Amino acid sequence: MSENSRVKAVHDAYLKQFHAKPELIVRAPGRVNLIGEHTDYNEGFVFPVAIDREMIIAASKNDTGKVIAYSLDYNETDSFNLNETGKSAEHPWADYMRGVVHTLQKRKFVVGGFTALLSGNVPQGAGLSSSAAYEVAVVTLCNEFNNLSINGKDTALIAQQAENEFIGVQCGIMDQFISALAEEDSALMIDCRSLDYRVVPLKLAAKGCSIVITNSGVRRGLVDSEYNARRAECSQGVQLLSKLTGKKMNSLRDVELTEFDKHSAKLSDKVARRCRHVISENKRVTDAVSALENADLESFGKLMNASHTSLRDDFEVSCPEVDQIVELSQKHPGVLGARMTGAGFGGCTVAIVANDAIDSFRARVIPVYEQSSGRKAEVYVCASTAGASLIAGVPA
Repeated sequence: MSENSRVKAVHDAYLKQFHAKPELIVRAPGRVNLIGEHTDYNEGFVFPVAIDREMIIAASKNDTGKVIAYSLDYNETDSFNLNETGKSAEHPWADYMRGVVHTLQKRKFVVGGFTALLSGNVPQGAGLSSSAAYEVAVVTLCNEFNNLSINGKDTALIAQQAENEFIGVQCGIMDQFISALAEEDSALMIDCRSLDYRVVPLKLAAKGCSIVITNSGVRRGLVDSEYNARRAECSQGVQLLSKLTGKKMNSLRDVELTEFDKHSAKLSDKVARRCRHVISENKRVTDAVSALENADLESFGKLMNASHTSLRDDFEVSCPEVDQIVELSQKHPGVLGARMTGAGFGGCTVAIVANDAIDSFRARVIPVYEQSSGRKAEVYVCASTAGASLIAGVPA
């Protein structure tokens, strides 16, 4: 279904549910990270792209002092008073809307009541940031209705704060940032220390390629405990390298690869491998940007392959099923590069694939994986899209 068709479906569903046309419709996309994994909390670089899977919300103001929200996907309605924005015991899907409204109020923004219908096609639980798309869409909606003058960067920060403090998930800034600030047919290189960013044209369509995401069917497990362990190991590496080099370091971002190589033998094997991944991954991101700016998709693909090897061997956050998809993908003709994406221990892979190889990818790679793993894989062929926006020309 095209975006226009999805927008019309949401518009028509609002009309049916509330017996009136919505005053406005907003959208915000999900994302996939092309390269730069587990670098965000080390103040490094990430390189995500917004994908054409999104949350769409149709809404109108009301004067009830309440938010009334209907989820088309769950076929459920939630409502709450603007002065009572706690979590919902009955409708967990509504907590993201409640969390954004709560966070806006905490920041002293005045939010009026509204009636909304929402629907998304970002796969849930796949690591493609369905929650960030939802949060960013709600910030965009409230910004439009209440003339709050919130810019794109602050939209991302408000959405992240809602996720961190209200939902209770300690995510970094990347997901909300790309959902709010993406540009069409481009990725963003985000500096997770300064929040500066560069728009980097991908030009995939012009080169006859697409982003292909494969969901392994493995629900991401161990993420919290292993994520915390990796953070602790990286912090330990920073402390030890600060002593060894005599330099004050705030994060692994401050370590050059050549400098690390001089001192790596003095670290434990595990800590050294964790550090090597982060430091080399930061360099791969900057090299990947250079490759794209030189229209060198082949080199970009090789960097994706190297990223996966590092995540698998040095950072140890992959799993056998994801490794198999990556290996099969990398061997398939027309695949320029493939890697795991996201926190790891399951979830998805991402690949750059020539358009004329996508059908054979589905026909050959996926059945081999499914037969050997006993799991059902899902393939999403994606284009890069723009960030959150108000949709003009609401369908009649």
